[in-house]
Amino acid sequence: MAAGQVIDSLAAVVRELVENALDAQASRITVQLWPEVGRLQVVDNGVGMAQENLLIAATPHSTSKICHQHDLWRVSSLGFRGQALYSLAQAGQLTLCSRPAGSSTGWQIAYSTEGQSLEAVPVAIAYGTIATLTNLFETWPARQLGLPSLSRQLKAVQQGLYALALCHPQVTWAVRLGDRPWFSLTPGATAKALLPQMLPSVAASDLREQQVKAVTTEPELGSGVAVAGQVYGVIGLPDRCHRARPDWVKVAVNGRLVTLPELEQGMIQAFRFTLPRHRYPLCFVHLWVPPHQVDWNRSPDKSTLYLRQLDHWITQSQACIETLLRQSPTVEPAAVNAQRVSALLKTAEAGGPYGTATQAQMNLSDPWPGRPVGTLTALAQVHQRYILAEQADGLCLIEQHIAHERVLYERLRDHWQVVPLAKPVMLEQLSELQIAQLQRLGLEVEEFGPQHWVIRHAPASLCERDDLPDALLEMSLGRDLNTALVATACRTAIRNGTPLSLAAMQTLLNDWQRTRNPRTCPHGRPICLTLTETSLARFFRRHWVIGKSHGLESGQL
Repeated sequence: MAAGQVIDSLAAVVRELVENALDAQASRITVQLWPEVGRLQVVDNGVGMAQENLLIAATPHSTSKICHQHDLWRVSSLGFRGQALYSLAQAGQLTLCSRPAGSSTGWQIAYSTEGQSLEAVPVAIAYGTIATLTNLFETWPARQLGLPSLSRQLKAVQQGLYALALCHPQVTWAVRLGDRPWFSLTPGATAKALLPQMLPSVAASDLREQQVKAVTTEPELGSGVAVAGQVYGVIGLPDRCHRARPDWVKVAVNGRLVTLPELEQGMIQAFRFTLPRHRYPLCFVHLWVPPHQVDWNRSPDKSTLYLRQLDHWITQSQACIETLLRQSPTVEPAAVNAQRVSALLKTAEAGGPYGTATQAQMNLSDPWPGRPVGTLTALAQVHQRYILAEQADGLCLIEQHIAHERVLYERLRDHWQVVPLAKPVMLEQLSELQIAQLQRLGLEVEEFGPQHWVIRHAPASLCERDDLPDALLEMSLGRDLNTALVATACRTAIRNGTPLSLAAMQTLLNDWQRTRNPRTCPHGRPICLTLTETSLARFFRRHWVIGKSHGLESGQL
């Protein structure tokens, strides 16, 4: 691996030095940049290096992270090739200052372009390491001319540091641009604590996280031999935050952000029918994989890798995400921000007609007898559109149409049933693609004269509807079964403006709370708005001490 393969930008230099600091178990890292003059400095409080190690730190293939040959196939550190400091010494003038925790003296050493140490000077520094690089790419004019604009270089640096911070949330980060602070990241127990710092539009209450054990088997070790791993996932709730691009669908493996297209697509697939069309989730999955199942020798910068049993890890990641999506939307309400809610609703508008359903057609029987009943109590119907409900710590407002749509969609997906029609339906002007789609759904299409077709079967939930021909025509325009199910659920669900009895509202709430993805309808629109008792008390000033000035005791307030 030559120096130019990895050290190709300012961001790459910062990444290599910061990865060394993380491997040294640093809990605080400070990065200072002077990009106009090609200078940067990385300071950490890691274990440091003794003088004898400093003398050979920048020589080719010099590393303290590989002790035995078989360690190359069980890499547990971020670096292991022993080429980073040697490459940096070629790219600029490299100086290291370091002091181990148990030593009273630190040492400063500069290096030649061949990685050979020059003069060693004793210095008084705190334990840890200070890496300074000056005159970056001065001897490589072609590389200097090929660098992007300064703003793009700084953006790449920030994104690279964000990626490392997500994987190592326990570290405190301070980044300075010249002599001015640029940004900082406060540590947390998990990546969930860092995401709101990186994305100001995302609140902590918009996120859910989970860490689960993932056991894999090793055929090479014999049948039945299990190896433990872990899957950590944090997602943005689909009813509160989603993005126009998949730029925050991120995967990390063993402390490093990587590119795994198959796994990223699997993560996006787990959010299907919970987000608006053409929107993408906020999702970060960190896999802790046994080191021998990972081969980092796929690219020089280790951004891609070979992962053994990839299908297993895709399944585990999807299961983690689906578990987080099932959590009740009434547990942790978000602060109501009118501008933010308006923006979300604008992107979540779903096209297509809404069918009319009578209270009898709602068919609000128990579709999932094995799932627990929710904790909401229906109080009233507002504008024949919303259901006002009470829970232990506040109030909820649920839109009846999309809540019922979610119930029907999951019921149809679990119990799709096609039944004969008492009276066949005639459709006109069907294309070959439409006929093929209806046949894929299990509906028999029989030609009945020029440009006329007879449908003798239909989904059970649509048989009694007056607009059955329109519903079948809409289903024929879908791409697959799931799209047809969404269209069927949307058309069948009770329409806003339909009055409901208190019993019907309660049954709908119970069914909705027991769905797998209760936060959004299949089109991605939010279903529930929650207002906690604490928020109500704050609005009505229930925490103010005002009674005594009017001669009232606390019990009279």
